[in-house]
Amino acid sequence: MKRLLLSLLAVLVLGTTQNCKPYKPEGQGITGTLTWVEGNQMPSISDGDNTEAKASAKGIQRTVRIYPLVKFQDLKVEEGLYTAIAEKPLTEVESDENGTYSVQLSPGRYSVFVVEKGGLFANIFDGEGYVQPVTVKESEWTLLDIEVNYKAVY
Repeated sequence: MKRLLLSLLAVLVLGTTQNCKPYKPEGQGITGTLTWVEGNQMPSISDGDNTEAKASAKGIQRTVRIYPLVKFQDLKVEEGLYTAIAEKPLTEVESDENGTYSVQLSPGRYSVFVVEKGGLFANIFDGEGYVQPVTVKESEWTLLDIEVNYKAVY
């Protein structure tokens, strides 16, 4: 009886998983999550009960702006944010309350910025001086999680 039940269970499990296909959205673009980190992020030594908890990263709702590929030298920086970009944005999208966003784009290379009060945020650079560079390939979604951390200390 046990053998019959196990065989039946195996048939049910295998039969249902073979018909399941992973969800793959049409098109291509950039998708990811925006998270906010601030305050002291330095490692500390615990002395038992006297441990300060670090604030963990949390998803944030912000506007994500997509620009043609931008070099650092073409930007103006004030207080950790970019206040002037020579290029015009191509598009923008709003993240949800958990920080999740997706934007469809044509294949190509782009710079991605997060809109903050006082300017635009980006903190990744490549070896050629491009700011927050992302490559979008035909029929592929590029994952770009952005940690907005200009108010954090490391």
